[in-house]
Amino acid sequence: MNVARPRYVAIITDGNRRWARERGLPVGEGHRAAAENVRARLRDAAELGVEELTIYAFSTENWERSSQEVDGLLSLLAEYIDGVTLELHAEGVRLRFIGDRGSPLPDSLVERMEWAEKLTEANRRITFFVPFNYGGRAEIVRAAAAFADGDEDDFARGLYAPEMHDPQLMIRTSGERRLSNYLLWQLAESELVFRDELWPDFSRLAFEESLAEYERRHNRRQPGGVQGAPSGLG
Repeated sequence: MNVARPRYVAIITDGNRRWARERGLPVGEGHRAAAENVRARLRDAAELGVEELTIYAFSTENWERSSQEVDGLLSLLAEYIDGVTLELHAEGVRLRFIGDRGSPLPDSLVERMEWAEKLTEANRRITFFVPFNYGGRAEIVRAAAAFADGDEDDFARGLYAPEMHDPQLMIRTSGERRLSNYLLWQLAESELVFRDELWPDFSRLAFEESLAEYERRHNRRQPGGVQGAPSGLG
């Protein structure tokens, strides 16, 4: 049987606040633990043959959270960029931030994003897409505004990162089973895997199990696999 491991993976890192509450910690500590886990799973992804990893960092809906939490998330991203970019660059990681870079994002944060992208733009081991101040509907509206005529490929050129491949696999942690305005265009044909672990507890083993679930589904659809025919709308 031909085993096909996904090369393009997206993750919704859910459960950070719950992880902190369960331990009697401030919410910010949950986000900090989440950032550390992102770093570890990014390395795992590169070792496991993933070529593009997309991890939801901050949605347009997150502005509705308390100002203290929002300020903490903005500061954490700035700290993350300052602290790991040189290290990721040395490991061959290309960083790419996607989302609206206008107000209310601080100019200093946008400058850090642009610096990290410029420094790592020639790296090819793995591309790490970070949706920040990102919303799937807003991305589609943006692309529609730039679209004059053509096909789906022409439309996709108006997306934040037209070079991004559609994820073959989307993983969401914490037991939630929804997309939360995430990559609505790109996930149209993706396999969806929902895990019960809170994101800071999502281990390499859990990651490998998610990739293996994709492989099982993919191989079931290949010649010689066992799968019933789709039933259409009936």
